[in-house]
This record gives sequence, C-alpha cells and structure tokens, in this order.
Amino acid sequence: MTKIDITIKLFAQYREGRFKIEKRSYPKNSTIKDVLVDIELNLEKYPIGVLMVNGRHVQEDFILDDGQILAIFPKVGGG
Repeated sequence: MTKIDITIKLFAQYREGRFKIEKRSYPKNSTIKDVLVDIELNLEKYPIGVLMVNGRHVQEDFILDDGQILAIFPKVGGG
C-alpha cells in the first residue's frame, strides 16, 4: 500500500493536550475526514471552523497528496 506523508497543524483549542505541528503517514487517497478521525478531535465541543491545505480553503472530502500541509482551525466564538 502506498503511503503519503502530510504535516498537520492544529490551532487554538485543538492544541490543548495535543501537538501544534506533526508529520504523519496515511494511505494514498486519504481524505481530511480520515485525518480528523485519526487524530480524534472533539468536534462536538469544538466544531471545525476552517480547513486549509497549502494555504487554500478545502472541505473534509478533499483528497490529500504527499507533502501537503493541513491546517485545522476550530470555529471562533464571540462577537
């Protein structure tokens, strides 16, 4: 099975008790949803605000490629 290596960057509450930046390997054709399941973010408490790959906004069904950087931001409350 072919693997891809991606860099995951977590922001705000997602960093609590976790990492800021980490490299991980996933099977080829993995989606962002696969990564979200793997890193076990508490999406009920902190819903996804923004997903970016290499600085571009993407959706959870985006298929990742080797060497990409995934940034995950929670929704920000307040007003």
